[in-house]
Amino acid sequence: MPASSPASPPPDSALPGSALPGSVAETERLLALGGYVADRALATTVHLALVMGRPLFLEGEPGTGKTEIAKVLASGLGRRLVRLQCYDGLDLQAAAYEWNHARQLMAIRLAEATGETQGEAGRARLEAGIYDRRYLQERPLLAALSGPPAVLLIDELDRADEPFEAFLLEILADFQLSIPELGPEHSPVRAETPPIVVLTSNRTREVHDAIRRRCLYHWVDYPDAMRERAILASRAPGLPEALSAQVVAFVQKLRGGDFFKLPGVAETIDWANALRALDATELEPVLVDETLGALLKYQDDIAKLRGAETARLVEAVKQPPAPAMPF
Repeated sequence: MPASSPASPPPDSALPGSALPGSVAETERLLALGGYVADRALATTVHLALVMGRPLFLEGEPGTGKTEIAKVLASGLGRRLVRLQCYDGLDLQAAAYEWNHARQLMAIRLAEATGETQGEAGRARLEAGIYDRRYLQERPLLAALSGPPAVLLIDELDRADEPFEAFLLEILADFQLSIPELGPEHSPVRAETPPIVVLTSNRTREVHDAIRRRCLYHWVDYPDAMRERAILASRAPGLPEALSAQVVAFVQKLRGGDFFKLPGVAETIDWANALRALDATELEPVLVDETLGALLKYQDDIAKLRGAETARLVEAVKQPPAPAMPF
């Protein structure tokens, strides 16, 4: 990958309009209005990414709310959400643009039928016209640079092949995309309003330093019990207070265990909503066993927890806290 330093956009290029929050506190409120309960460190990093016009790189375990940040920003700031879901084998055609070969071929045949390709000048006009924007099919990277202001979500970058990261460097550094076929008059394509760019990774592999240098970085960890209770209050409204406390305590204890896939915040919310749908008022071992599919996603993990271990954890979360020791 290139080792050059990222070029900085002009100071005001990422500040279109007055919708961007003016402080960390306002950024916290913006996220909260979208149902996202962020701690101060995360809100600060998001705020800096917005006001500095820098891409935001979020890394963490699956289900900790990385993708949701982009969705909340798009909704709260009134921008389009353009999502590029990464996968093994993702290439430039699927991520950025491709030519509509069927329409190009039709244009060539029409030009031949009408005699427009006769002579050197005619062939030159045809060649120039074939690579016109009207034959260009936009994919997420190009779509985020065109049209109204957008939030570009590059989701699970670690799933893509490492060489794919090189395609992103121009966008992350300069908010532009080179399309050589358009010629120097029309390429690169630059965004009138640079998109807010959010990249996520579950860290199944290391993302190259060249990507990291162009971004502001934050590790999105599992929330503590207090913040997870606040998340449930926002995303699972109507859950009884006592049940909410027990659900969070159960999940927090579960994350300290040896499981193949620990439950993330998304699973906590799913489980809480499942319990609410069953009109539960408190955890019971049988009820937990019957709803583990909302919390754990691998049979080996469910089998390890179900039965005696479930009963032990339920008993533990129902125990009143020990009184503080006098000094």
